Amino acid sequence: MNLLDIVLALPAIGFVAALLLPKDQTNLIRNFVLFVSVLTFVLSLGLIGSVLDSPAKMAFETNASWIQYPAIRYHVGIDGLSLWLVILTTFLTPICVLVSWKYIQKSVKLFYALMLLLMVGCIGVFVALDLFLFYVFWEVSLVPMYFLVGIWGHEKRIYAAVKFFLFTMAGSVLMLGAIIWLYNKSGTFDLPLLVDMMAKGRLTLGDAQNWLFLAFFIAFAIKVPLFPLHTWLPDAHGEAPTAGSVMLASVMLKLGCYGLVRICLPLFPEASHANAGWINGLAIAGIIYGALVAMVQPNMKRLVAYSSVSHLGFVVLGIFTFTQIGLDGAVYQMLNHGISTGALFILVGYVYERTHSLEIKDHGGVGTAAPWLSSAFVITALASVGLPLLNNFVGEFLVLQGVAQVNFAYTVLAALGVIFSAVYMLWMVQRVFYGEMSDQVKHRVSDFVPREYATVVPLVIMMVWMGVYSGSFLPPITASNAQTLVMEHSNAR
Repeated sequence: MNLLDIVLALPAIGFVAALLLPKDQTNLIRNFVLFVSVLTFVLSLGLIGSVLDSPAKMAFETNASWIQYPAIRYHVGIDGLSLWLVILTTFLTPICVLVSWKYIQKSVKLFYALMLLLMVGCIGVFVALDLFLFYVFWEVSLVPMYFLVGIWGHEKRIYAAVKFFLFTMAGSVLMLGAIIWLYNKSGTFDLPLLVDMMAKGRLTLGDAQNWLFLAFFIAFAIKVPLFPLHTWLPDAHGEAPTAGSVMLASVMLKLGCYGLVRICLPLFPEASHANAGWINGLAIAGIIYGALVAMVQPNMKRLVAYSSVSHLGFVVLGIFTFTQIGLDGAVYQMLNHGISTGALFILVGYVYERTHSLEIKDHGGVGTAAPWLSSAFVITALASVGLPLLNNFVGEFLVLQGVAQVNFAYTVLAALGVIFSAVYMLWMVQRVFYGEMSDQVKHRVSDFVPREYATVVPLVIMMVWMGVYSGSFLPPITASNAQTLVMEHSNAR
């Protein structure tokens, strides 16, 4: 068992152990899950060195038989594409545990156990190299999020949870059908082997390639979510508890983006190019539509949710430029969005827990009552709108530069999303944190407590670090993406 296996197994063992703890020992449960999640994060940092040495190759690879027939294997590995996404998952999980420390009082044991199961599912998707194993982890991640929204959400939580489940399952069924078809054609679920067979001409998909691409693409596009398949997202975010919103926005949406890069580009290169035109059109439509709808949202969480539709449009747009710089920007923007939008949901959650309202009109003058909370929110909002020296600027700039190499008109249209994001985000900041202090804010809002500093300060540090010194993160991403583009070009011949 290598280090990656341990990072994957530890939260799974923690999930089972948490379920065995006495349900009335809430402090023990919280501390145990925090310990497991922090230990997993610390161990995941040990993955960095080996990946940086050879970022285009799989490190910590394990390839063992799981089921004899059909030939399903436990095949996992990590490279420059998946490294930071795994660490993003392990970094945010203990933060979400701390965020929920005071506010989750119902079914505490189940809540924290599900946080560990969600961690297992997301890490598994990022490291699985067997398509069936990928699908298993994909479905594992769906289950805890469904219950997190459905049990601990707000008033319309059942509606939001069922809608999330139905949308995701619809895409999953299509993806499973495509995986089974590929196995019947090739005799293997192994993704690297499938890509190699295509490169050597031992596997030809013919006219089926486009249908297979669409099956995978729809599943991933729902998860991103790409306009117009986004309608489940605002409901899920609006009703989810804070930790659920953070993990959904920061990690789970990246499962779809990751699948586009890991599976669609190298395995279906001709179909990817053939469909790129309308996909880029939908991405640009999502960038502009998400921003415009965010402008008129009266609810803080729904505003941030629609901002995700807009920001993740940049990710899809960068992927389907098929350029090195555009793809690098897309992957980097996945990480940026995970940090800045995760922080926004945490801060909105802290405001909600103080005022018991998500409506913008019920606030005003929060900055006077809670200056440190206000300062953190302003920094996060500026990162979200792409202010230079903060993280989102780097990703959006690289994506726009890659798009400009393909179609400059697309660049102009996508840049409108950057302008609009400044409008809706700064309007929210002005209305919530400045102006006359409402009576509700005056009597209920206090500043950060130490536990809340522990959740927010690391995220603010990451926003600045990723904006000022992107060279800490981009080299392995670039090397891995270069290999993806080589495979995509080779298999397209």
